[in-house]
Amino acid sequence: MTTSPPSPLQPPTVRPIVAEDAAQVREDLLANWGSTQIWSLGRRYDADRLEGFVAEIDGRHAGSLTLALHDGAWQCEVITLASRVERRGVGAALLVAAENRARSLGCKRIFLTTTNDNVHAMRFYQRRGWRFSALHAGIVDRVRRYVPTYPLVGLEGIEIHDEIEVERWVG
Repeated sequence: MTTSPPSPLQPPTVRPIVAEDAAQVREDLLANWGSTQIWSLGRRYDADRLEGFVAEIDGRHAGSLTLALHDGAWQCEVITLASRVERRGVGAALLVAAENRARSLGCKRIFLTTTNDNVHAMRFYQRRGWRFSALHAGIVDRVRRYVPTYPLVGLEGIEIHDEIEVERWVG
């Protein structure tokens, strides 16, 4: 008996967030950050109200990304990036969509922050050509004044105190 070879893995499809995606995006935010309110560089965002993108694989929600426009529209910030599926290109496809959106808005720079405990994310971004641009030492400690439930210990038992900024110049 012969068997057919396994079907190739389908790459993710990415499209802008629409109203019907709201529940899935909120679910991503709550699962990954415990809130729809996200802090970056000392600023609070209602991430479930931001523009962004969703990724799907075989018609199922696979991840989301939210984006904010800043400083006279010359730079965009990725506020959140969540992938429900590892090693299928979801995060990479969402980042490419964000970079293209930044270009279409006339942004010269796209950037994001991650906390100092998230070494997996830092590796991920560097592999995609993003570069370290700043260390915001102690900024998470200052945010805890407003959000006392922000955890002190994060991934791999590392204390969270700082935000690492990474960037990519797109324009």
